[in-house]
Amino acid sequence: MSPVDQHSNQPPPGAPGCSPRQAAVEIALCIVEEGFTAYLAGGCVRDELLGIQPTDFDVATSAKPAEIAKIFRGARGVGEAFGVMLVRWKGRVLEVATFRADGPYHDGRRPSDIRFATAEEDAKRRDFTINGLFRDPKTNEVIDFVGGRQDLNARVLRAIGDPAARLNEDRLRTLRAVRFAARFALTVDPETEQAICDAAADLTPVSRERIGGEFRRMFSHPSRTRAVEFLERWGLDTPSLGEVNSMGPAPRTAGLPPDAKFATVLAAWRLDRDSRGVVGSTHRWRDRLNLSGQEWSDLGDTLRAIDALRGSWDGLSKAQRKRLVAGRAFAASLDVLRGEDAPRAGEISAAAQGLAQEPGGVAPVPFVNGADLIALGFRPGPKFKSILDQVYDAQLEGQLQSKEGALRLVQSEFHR
Repeated sequence: MSPVDQHSNQPPPGAPGCSPRQAAVEIALCIVEEGFTAYLAGGCVRDELLGIQPTDFDVATSAKPAEIAKIFRGARGVGEAFGVMLVRWKGRVLEVATFRADGPYHDGRRPSDIRFATAEEDAKRRDFTINGLFRDPKTNEVIDFVGGRQDLNARVLRAIGDPAARLNEDRLRTLRAVRFAARFALTVDPETEQAICDAAADLTPVSRERIGGEFRRMFSHPSRTRAVEFLERWGLDTPSLGEVNSMGPAPRTAGLPPDAKFATVLAAWRLDRDSRGVVGSTHRWRDRLNLSGQEWSDLGDTLRAIDALRGSWDGLSKAQRKRLVAGRAFAASLDVLRGEDAPRAGEISAAAQGLAQEPGGVAPVPFVNGADLIALGFRPGPKFKSILDQVYDAQLEGQLQSKEGALRLVQSEFHR
C-alpha cells in the first residue's frame, strides 16, 4: 500500500478545501482503491434520504485501524479498541471506523469486547434501523441490511433486532429514541416503544455527562416540545431529573423561539412541570443534567426574572425596571412568559421598548465611577457600591442629565 500524502493537498489551516461530504467520499474512495470496502455510514445517509443536510459524515470500512494508518499519513486512533480512527483530509477531520460486531454489554454502556466483522454485522449492531444504513461512495447506492429505508419511508422508529436487548445494551438509547422520534416526526414501533418504557426506569449505568448531552441535542431543535412529550410519556423524566413523572401540556416550552438557548428551554420546562418555578430545584437539575456553571446560572436567573415579570413588575420603579430589562435574563424570561401569559408579556415588552427609547436607553454608561469617588475624597470600601448604586438609580430615573450633576449629588448627599 502506498500512503496517501495528505500534506501536498492540504489547504491553509482554517480553510477547508472541500465540503464534509466530499471529504468523506474522497476518503472512502481512497480506501476502496486499496482493495477494501468503504461506505458512508449512519446518520449522514439517514439525513440525506430525509432531505436534510447532514452535519457530520462518517465512513465505515473493512480496513482495520493499522491499515487505515498505512493509507493515510497522520491518521490517529481515538478508539482503536473499537476500530475508530480520525483521518484529516483537505482541512476536514472525519471518523473512519472498521466494521465490527459487539460482544456482550455488562455495564449498560459499552460492549465488553468487539471483533472486526462484515458490513452486515456492523449494521445489525447499531441502535435503530434508520441509523443502520450505508451508502456506496462510488455508485451512490444505499446499502440496507436492516430495513431502515422502508422504515424511513413509513416514518417509523424501530430498534434493530430484539428491542429490549438493543436498549438494555446502552440505556442512553432510550433518550436517543426521544431525539430521533421528535426531530424526524416518527411514529415509534409498538415493540420498540414498550422496550423503551421498560428500560426507562433505570438510567443508572449512563453517566450524567451523556444524559446532559442528549438533552442539549434534543432541546436545541425546534421539535423540543415533542421531545418533552415523549420524555414524560415514556417515564424518562423520572430517572433523568430525579423527580416524579409529570405528564401535561407544555405551553411555555412550545411558545419558545426556535433558537432558544438550552437554559431558557429548561426554565420553560421547569415551569411547565411546576408553575411555581421552584428556583431551588435548579441545584438538582444542575447535577442530574451535568449543567455547566453558566447554564445553571442562566437557568436560575431566568426563573427569578420570570418571577419579577409575573409579580413585582407593576410596582417596580423606573430604575428597577431598567435594571431588569438590561439584565442578561430578561429576553429569555419574556420568551418563557409569552407561552404562559401572552397579553402580559406583550404589555411588558411594550414598556421595555419605551424605556429603551429614553435618553441613554436602559443601560447608559454611569456618570460616576469608583475613581470619581476617590477623587472626591471617599475611601474605597463597602460604602462605595451603595453610593454608586444610588447615583446610578437617579441617573436611570432621569433625575440626572450630566456627570457634573451626578458629582454634585454625591457631594451633597453622601458624607466622606
